[in-house]
Amino acid sequence: MARRKQQPQHFIKGTAKHRRTEADYMSTLLETVTLEDWQAVVTSTVAAAKQGDAQARAWLGQYLVGKPAGKAPTPLTVVVQQLNGENPLVNRLSQRIISHHNNPFAHNDDEFEDHIKALVAAELAEKIPILETPSTLEPAREGADFDGEQIG
Repeated sequence: MARRKQQPQHFIKGTAKHRRTEADYMSTLLETVTLEDWQAVVTSTVAAAKQGDAQARAWLGQYLVGKPAGKAPTPLTVVVQQLNGENPLVNRLSQRIISHHNNPFAHNDDEFEDHIKALVAAELAEKIPILETPSTLEPAREGADFDGEQIG
């Protein structure tokens, strides 16, 4: 009997041609649209929104304010909360303090967690440079070094 040649095991069958990905398109977009181009688009959109263009207002609102994270409460829910003297925002903001009071041993590490969060935030602020936009770029001054100090 002839022994069968063992084929390497493949988990994905078939072949594929180049598949464009979101990163490919984003790369092309970033290379093509300059900050000045984008500033012109935003400026014209603001002008259109001020003149009553609903789509321009919606587009700006989506980027500036964002879509609501949750569903708005029904009018009946709001009335019931008012009658009961409840305020969801106050409840959410006071929850940690109440929990700490009711169960102090469960919060032994709160200071440590806050400290670590502060360290991470500081490290992020160091590592992520402030983005340069046309309005934040300073024109180069003659006779100044990189720190803005006068040379000579």
